[in-house]
Amino acid sequence: MAKVLVLYYSSYGHIERMAEAEAEGARGAGAQVDIRRVVPELVPRSVAEASHYKLDQVASIAQVHQLAEYDAIIFGTPTRFGNMAAQMKNFIDQAGSLWMKGKLVGKVGSVFTATATQHGGQEATILSFHVVLLHLGLIVVGLPYTFKGQMSITQAHGGTPYGATTITGSDGLRMPSAVEFEAARFQGRHVAVIADGCGRARMRDVAASAVAAA
Repeated sequence: MAKVLVLYYSSYGHIERMAEAEAEGARGAGAQVDIRRVVPELVPRSVAEASHYKLDQVASIAQVHQLAEYDAIIFGTPTRFGNMAAQMKNFIDQAGSLWMKGKLVGKVGSVFTATATQHGGQEATILSFHVVLLHLGLIVVGLPYTFKGQMSITQAHGGTPYGATTITGSDGLRMPSAVEFEAARFQGRHVAVIADGCGRARMRDVAASAVAAA
């Protein structure tokens, strides 16, 4: 059974909801799943309140050292000018000791995001996030075209081969649509299946090394 972490930062609740769908998909594949969020909120509270940030999120707070405990990590972040949010980058930037010790090498990493519009930087955000994951040694997994929902052109919606996405609207009032939730569930299942296979391969390698050493 793969152990999967859905790690997210959410300002208005869109990524929080997508995180729940990612977790649902991973659990559907038999994985043990935790949902955690990153803090602290770097925006001053007065600004967050004035901007109507969702400040009542209940997911457990993540600690950087916990990343090493999982077979796969699915990262969720809103887009900030075509890149991940500073809150998420601040969290990952504290993973230097894990990087130095190779603690994340061979684990599965995947990303989902949200933007105000279809062309607000969804793909740029995920692809630039992938660079960080590769530096940490993770195996990058996206949202394959076997998820046919991303092929539709009959309505405006998120969805990229790089990861699940959602559109919030410029006022933040649009919540993820049915196809966007299904994309997140598909991605969660896909990551869990791959993580389980990678975990089994690691166990075989360990067993083979032990036999060779004997």
